[in-house]
Amino acid sequence: MTIENTPEQPPASSSAQPAWKGWLENAQILFIALILALLIRAFVAEPRYIPSDSMVPTLAIGDRLVVEKMSYRFRTPESGEIVVFDPPPQLQIQGYARDQAFIKRIIGTPGQTVLVQNGTVYLDQQPLQESYIAAPPNYLWGPAEVPPHSYFVMGDNRNNSNDSHIWGFLPEANIIGRAWFRFYPFNRIGLIEKER
Repeated sequence: MTIENTPEQPPASSSAQPAWKGWLENAQILFIALILALLIRAFVAEPRYIPSDSMVPTLAIGDRLVVEKMSYRFRTPESGEIVVFDPPPQLQIQGYARDQAFIKRIIGTPGQTVLVQNGTVYLDQQPLQESYIAAPPNYLWGPAEVPPHSYFVMGDNRNNSNDSHIWGFLPEANIIGRAWFRFYPFNRIGLIEKER
């Protein structure tokens, strides 16, 4: 008589996992993923959509960006960077929602004097060379000194932009982050560089 070595099979009742345990594990994974996504969006980066032409030619209607939020925890915003921000009180009075984000380029930082005249923007009496704008500004503004913890921001489409030349200085506390990377449209994917 021969004896075959066959692996012992555990009883069916101990190997079968109840269906609810599988659902519970999946729910836990989804919950953790959701919490991580919310934390990343709140503190690290978030996607944004460009709804207007105020930043043409740099950013077009329909562009999709990653707004990076970490840098300004370690340093202050710099001239030439494009920032996304919540509307300051002056814009909320005009009817813009508190969470309706705007996007503009920082021109003047605290303590600098801004002047716009004869189609040129002057920063501390020095004309800016702005190859990135749609057209020279056709208005007069300033001169005025940027107050502490505030910024003077402008759209690259200077004559079609609701920016600091209309509503004043942007409080630093309203800045959400900086435009860092364009991920759509695919033929324009790339980093968004600071211009000066």
